[in-house]
Amino acid sequence: MRTRTFEEIKDEVFGKVGSAERDKLERELRSFRIGLKIREARKQLNMTQEELAARINKKRSFISKVENDGSNITLTTLYDIVEKGLGGKVNIEVLVETPAYEFDPEFAAEP
Repeated sequence: MRTRTFEEIKDEVFGKVGSAERDKLERELRSFRIGLKIREARKQLNMTQEELAARINKKRSFISKVENDGSNITLTTLYDIVEKGLGGKVNIEVLVETPAYEFDPEFAAEP
């Protein structure tokens, strides 16, 4: 019996990367990782959810929700949690795929 990778299982169950269902799964996994990173940082600081919540004027239940499901938080809230609450820094990376096209100097020329 051959052992399959997690990527192979995701391909089989949710479709290949680029399909709607797979893209949704990947977004959910990234959101989940955000919550885990927040929890790990809080625990490293020996801080309770209650203490973190107090630092950013939120309820403990809100911090719990973020840690268990990092989706649907605004960037402002993320910055508040990380910078004000945990004393850390947020590092966001934006990756885009550039389309393969020929550069047309006439198109780029100013009139």
